[in-house]
Amino acid sequence: MKNNSISDNLVYQRKLKGFTQEQLSEESSVTIRTIQRIEKGDVQPHLQTIKLLATGLGIEVEDLVVLDDPKTETVQRKWMLLLHGSPFFGLVIPFANVLFPLFIWISKAEDNKIYDEHGRAVINFHCTINLMLIISLLLFFPFPGYNYFGTAAVFLFGIVFSLKNLMSALGTGTINYPFTIPFLKPKKD
Repeated sequence: MKNNSISDNLVYQRKLKGFTQEQLSEESSVTIRTIQRIEKGDVQPHLQTIKLLATGLGIEVEDLVVLDDPKTETVQRKWMLLLHGSPFFGLVIPFANVLFPLFIWISKAEDNKIYDEHGRAVINFHCTINLMLIISLLLFFPFPGYNYFGTAAVFLFGIVFSLKNLMSALGTGTINYPFTIPFLKPKKD
């Protein structure tokens, strides 16, 4: 979903009112050259200029200005790195592969919908991996000696897909955690 810029909104509103750049210049007391530069996207106009243009067009300032939702934080690479990279602490500290992403997710889920989606995916995947590791370790009792291969396979599966999704999340912003049990269901809008 692409947000319109000030230049797109100015062109749209000017053409909607049927004004040429010269007519808008006369109505708003903004120079033609300034209007041309704003419409090309060469400059970011001052608020006073936007107010003059809005008055000249007979519209509200909000119709020209693109406002971001103040409750929504822009996605930052450092948080994506922490969210997808913190499970590797589980190699050193037991259950840290779930606890660290859980704490990050709790603190960042409200800031942006993408943090919420990625956090749920990471936590679900690592809870599933922990469950599979516990099951593979419990298989020692019925199948002594053979559970080593199952445990190693689960362990490598977790590491490989964690690395793959870490690089993918930082590069393209997409993730794919396969064979995940949805412990945390997606939030209903």
